Amino acid sequence: MKARRYFNSVSRITKYKTKYDKLIIFHWSILSKISLYGVFCFLGFLFSCNYEQKTKIEPENTIKISSDESKNEDVLTIGVAAMLSPENALPVYEEMIDYIGEELNVNIKMLFTKDYKTMNDLVKSKEVVAAFVCSGPYVTGHDNWGMELVAVPSLYDTTVYYSYIIVNKANDITNFKELKGKKFAFTDPKSNTGKLVPTYELARIGTTPDDFFSEYIFTTSHDKSIEAVAQKLVDGAAVDHLIWEYLNNTDSTFTSRTKIIAKLGPFAMPPFVVHPDCDSLFKTELRKVLLEMHTNPKGKKILNEIYMDKFVMLSDSDYQSIREMNKWIEKVNQQADE
Repeated sequence: MKARRYFNSVSRITKYKTKYDKLIIFHWSILSKISLYGVFCFLGFLFSCNYEQKTKIEPENTIKISSDESKNEDVLTIGVAAMLSPENALPVYEEMIDYIGEELNVNIKMLFTKDYKTMNDLVKSKEVVAAFVCSGPYVTGHDNWGMELVAVPSLYDTTVYYSYIIVNKANDITNFKELKGKKFAFTDPKSNTGKLVPTYELARIGTTPDDFFSEYIFTTSHDKSIEAVAQKLVDGAAVDHLIWEYLNNTDSTFTSRTKIIAKLGPFAMPPFVVHPDCDSLFKTELRKVLLEMHTNPKGKKILNEIYMDKFVMLSDSDYQSIREMNKWIEKVNQQADE
């Protein structure tokens, strides 16, 4: 097969042999034995190639997942961000990865990133060609170095989502302000619904997480935050409402022990993105695969399994509310420093 071109400055993709070869490897033969936990919203994909300048990515922040490797040098590495914990997120991706590989006619590997910053760094340094990122990191990447939208998932006929503020069901707390002096769980420092949104709500009343909560932690994923509240490890948490709803409908072990005290939003869905230097022809092919996936019987079946309708187009202006939240938080922080 003729090697493809993925960046305007890169002529070919080569076998992926970097520091990641020392990372934990999961073979699809093992993953296929894990029961499909499912998730309504697939979390993200990174298409990777060797590049001259490597971002310093700590190995403990990534997990490399290998599928069948042949002598073919045209390889895409597909990564997943930590919106859900690896044990819940990884099994759902085999069919999706196989489908994208078949449509693009390339071999595929998957790289799981345990935090949002690592994912953005991989895109910025061109160690990946494309990524499905959280809405907050997209805004940061777009404004700082030109990260570009490719497509956005539509779920339940909408392209927006919310942040749920949850507490334990046995707790008497009924609104966000009553969490003052309590222990709180965020997901990731760069998460929109799991960090930025609740921080913005506090900024609106003139305070910060440091001053408002007695303590706060980062769980690294929304399902872990839900579990932390259910297990009374924390008093409250901010989580992606779609993940809470899906788990509540499919396995309510932990969601049934929590209650929603606030629904904040809406916000534009996490987008699929590329680096601004991504080859225009490849970007067009990738967008076509995603936007037409729901019209392909096999693609439609895969989307149905993860409760996704289809991919659609949005514009950068749809993410303006996130920029406004960042400005408000920055203003409050500046006043606190004065």
